[in-house]
Amino acid sequence: MTLSLSFCLHLSAAIFSIGVYGVLTRSNLIVILMSLEIMLNAVNLSLVAFGRAFLTDLTRDPSGPQVFVIMVLAVAAAEAAVGLSILLAVYRKWRTTNAGEIDLLKG
Repeated sequence: MTLSLSFCLHLSAAIFSIGVYGVLTRSNLIVILMSLEIMLNAVNLSLVAFGRAFLTDLTRDPSGPQVFVIMVLAVAAAEAAVGLSILLAVYRKWRTTNAGEIDLLKG
């Protein structure tokens, strides 16, 4: 069973929209980081869908689209490590993970 390109892109757009909603409406930094990860997974899905649809010579190199996904996953892992370390530093200073209560840049 193969999925069509339009189905994969619609699913990716829906998942990305859920991630954007989470980033824009939540104030907890942990939920914001999880929403960013959801958005990166939606991008991974669309990369694989485009790779399967437009790379016609998959018999010679069937792992073509997956190489992009591995690179995005590496970036996502680095983003998670940096984000969690920043989150720990913020929590140690202000004792909160609420983004609205952090006032370092306020006058």
